[in-house]
Amino acid sequence: MTVRVLLADDQELVRTGFRMILETQADLEVVGDASDGVEAVAATRRLQPDVVLMDIRMPNLDGLQATTQIMAGRSASRVLILTTFDLDEYVYQALTAGASGFLLKNAPPEQLIGAVRVVAAGDALLAPSITRRVVEQFVRLPPPGATNAIAGLTDREQEVLKLIARGLSNGEIAAELYVSAATVKSHVAHLLAKLQLRDRVQAVVFAYESGLVRPGVR
Repeated sequence: MTVRVLLADDQELVRTGFRMILETQADLEVVGDASDGVEAVAATRRLQPDVVLMDIRMPNLDGLQATTQIMAGRSASRVLILTTFDLDEYVYQALTAGASGFLLKNAPPEQLIGAVRVVAAGDALLAPSITRRVVEQFVRLPPPGATNAIAGLTDREQEVLKLIARGLSNGEIAAELYVSAATVKSHVAHLLAKLQLRDRVQAVVFAYESGLVRPGVR
């Protein structure tokens, strides 16, 4: 199946570079591009891409606002945030707005290609060292009802959620808990459904916001 990608970045050279990288792959197709957030929202609605590569700092409407508008429209498109800085103050807000992850612009080509495939497959892209620091820096207080939601999880589901928050993959969680990857996948699906979360990125954010995981504590 071909993954349809929309590129949103105010620098034409960046868009051209990403297009060249992605189109070396038979299963990836760049269906359009946008030079600001307004164009990105309109193009997403018009083209319905599987993945939107979204820069944060763009004129007229930034990537954060564009992501919020795209998600508010219940689009099936998934947003992968691109940023120059691994501690960009907007990244955490972008994740809570519904983005499926983020990637540094200086990531190697194979990482960009892999990220698009991961997000298109319905998973979330977590760069553990970055995501954890961003969440730790910007999470302040648990949102109302978060503690009650945690109480609805089984002990094992809470354990799995803590490991997700550390950035571990299903395979790594399986090794840590001495269970099969299929069992972990089932636990993840159940806890996401119970907490009404879209994907693993939102699970990481929730784990910190709820107080289940505390900054600086493993």
